[in-house]
Amino acid sequence: MPKEAIIPAGTGTPIAPFVPGTLADGVVYVSGTLPFDKDNNVVHVGDAAAQTRHVLETIKGVIETAGGTMDDVTFNMIFVTDWANYAQVNKVYAEYFPGTKPARYCIQCGLVKPDALVEIASIAHVGKKA
Repeated sequence: MPKEAIIPAGTGTPIAPFVPGTLADGVVYVSGTLPFDKDNNVVHVGDAAAQTRHVLETIKGVIETAGGTMDDVTFNMIFVTDWANYAQVNKVYAEYFPGTKPARYCIQCGLVKPDALVEIASIAHVGKKA
């Protein structure tokens, strides 16, 4: 099955060997997304809500570059470093998914950079390109 790398304009160089998203057979797989600027620096240090918003905006950019919208998201994998931030993450998350919610899970774990408080990976069904 052919696949296409999805790299929104302005995307920096990843810190590992991956692309922001991959489109295959009408499905976008969005890599684990951290609250990084284009130089891989953590943004909004200490603010889980602002980091979540940054992550979801980045994911939105990947999905839109692939021809979809956030309504096309069917599954999210959420990673938080501290359950104390769970309510803040959920509050922002709900803004991006106001209607029928995607399936998801959320776990607490360490992330690749200590100042990152949240990471999200997504799957969206955007349909096949003509």
